[in-house]
This record gives sequence, structure tokens and C-alpha cells, in this order.
Amino acid sequence: MTSQSGWIVLAAYQPNAELFARQLRSIQAQTMREWTCVISVDGDDATVRRVLAETVGDDGRFRVVADGIRRGFYLNFERGLLEVPVNAPWVALSDQDDYWCEGKLALLTAQLETSPLASGQARLVRHPSGEVTGVTDRTFSGGAQLVLANQVTGSLCVFRGELLETALPFPRVPTRVETHDHWLAVVAATYGDLAIVGDVVQDYVQHGSNVYGDPSQQKAMGLAETVRETLAKARKYEGNAGPLAVLRMFFLVQVGWRQVIVEVLQARGRPVDAGIDAAFGRRRRLRPLRRLQHDAEVAGTMVRRSSIEYLISWAAGAFTGGRRRAHALAARASAAGTASTRDGAQDSPR
Repeated sequence: MTSQSGWIVLAAYQPNAELFARQLRSIQAQTMREWTCVISVDGDDATVRRVLAETVGDDGRFRVVADGIRRGFYLNFERGLLEVPVNAPWVALSDQDDYWCEGKLALLTAQLETSPLASGQARLVRHPSGEVTGVTDRTFSGGAQLVLANQVTGSLCVFRGELLETALPFPRVPTRVETHDHWLAVVAATYGDLAIVGDVVQDYVQHGSNVYGDPSQQKAMGLAETVRETLAKARKYEGNAGPLAVLRMFFLVQVGWRQVIVEVLQARGRPVDAGIDAAFGRRRRLRPLRRLQHDAEVAGTMVRRSSIEYLISWAAGAFTGGRRRAHALAARASAAGTASTRDGAQDSPR
């Protein structure tokens, strides 16, 4: 697998020119040289095209996909992944402002011989000071824990191309909670155990423009901030900030998103472990969930406050018919997946 040509999907949105150029150079300098890098641009592409031309010259392995539409990071990654051929042996994801160690692709693709997805660790580096504030400590403790508390950062991982037959199109939930890496990681776990190596494979740059920074660098959200964010989401996605709208939104952000994940996987024919279905599926029960939360708190992958917020989300769903709504969202995503399935040449984009 390591000798075959793979694909890199880089999502870009108004990048910092200096950091973007540095990231492009680090990709260009990889010891594994057989790949194509698709740069999916969210919105205006002028900066991306200028910096790309100035940095990599006529390197034909890089190409830009842009139509001027603003999608948000989640759907921008989906659009980039739709450019990957159906027979791609491996796919790597890239942010626009990190820095890859030159052996990253070689190290992680080697793990794909036995695992569907491989991830390394990253140095956490503040910009513009360059201060190193720590190193990630990613782990894999099984699919159920992964659904509860994601341990995979997209820019740190490489996965087998076959996963995209299940993963595309991405499921939609009308909140800002959906993350491409959480979805892809849970998809991967239905194909086998993930490989998480201890090697540092890149710098993960932390700055004010991160959509999601590393969790270890983020302060816990206070109650007032949680309320403000939930109210804002309710106004945007529910059309008002009344009590029922707020409860519906709080459900979708936590419990609902995970129900959608499980139901879409089942609809697309992936084997979902009974323990995952019992804790997160449409007929979920509280006791299996509480066992998972306890184990996650002991392992340090979930703090007590997050467990409590998740239980509040569970109660919010009970008051607002959340199970039915999440089921309808999952059914819509499953229908979209069926409609997008295509036959065609093995070297055609999906």
C-alpha cells in the first residue's frame, strides 16, 4: 500500500499566506512522493491560487477546486473528498496552516496494511510566538468510546480510500456540531481497530482563527457561554430562541448527532456494535451510556461537566421528540447516500 499513489485533501479558507506557504512546502517535501493534493477552497480562491503558484511552482501534483461558494469547513472537506477517485488506496486530510514532518505519510500509510485509519501525534505550537505548549496524546479505546468522545483529529490521520464508499456524502445535522473527523473516525472503526502511533508527525498550529483548536488547549466553556451559544444556534437553525427551540438544539448538538451517526452507518450497511447501538442508537438506553461515560472519565477522555451536559441533552430530547427528529435526519442522509452511489470507471472521481 505504501508504494501506491494516494490523495491529500486540503481544506482552505482565507488562509494566512505565510502559514499556508509553509504547509504547502511541508507537503511537497514528503519522503513519499506519489500523491495528488486537492485544495478545496471555501469561498474566494484568489489568495490560495497566488500563494500556491508562488510556493510550489509547476508541481502538477497540486490542484485547486473552487467555485466561490461558502460551505463551511465540514462541507468543504466533503467537497474535496468527492474529488478522490474510487480506487484511491489512501487519503490524507490537511489543514491550511499546520506543518508536516517529512516522513508523516510514509509512517502512517504503512499502518494501513492492518488498520483502516492511522493517526500520529502533534506538537501544539502557538502562532505567532512559536511557543510549544504540549504534545497530543491521542488514543483508541474502541468504537463506543470513539462515538462518545472523538479522539481523531482529521489533519493527523491517513485512512484507506475504501472508507469513502461509506462516508460520502456526509450526514447533515442543522447545527455547527458536525465534524468531518468524528464522522470519518467512527466510519473507520466499523472496518477495524484504528492505529494510533506515538510518533509526532506534524505541528498543530493554535491561533485565534482555528475552527476547532486542540481540546487540551481550550478552556472549559462556562455556563453563561454555553447558554449564549445554544441560544445563537437555536435562532439560526430553529428560527427562534424559545424554550422548545433551545431544547431541540441542545439535543441535536450532543445526543442527536450521535444517533444520526449510528443510524446512517446502519442504513449504509456497516456493522454497528451492539454496545454502540444500545448507548447511541434510536432505541438507546441510559445504563449502557452511563457505563461508557464512567470509563471515559476514568480514562480522562471526558470530563464530568461534559458528561452532565450530555445527560441534559438526553433529557432535552425526551421533552422534544428528539429521537424522531434525529431519525428523520438520518433517513434523509441515508437517502442522499443511496442517490449519490455511482457506477463507473475505477479511475473516475466519485
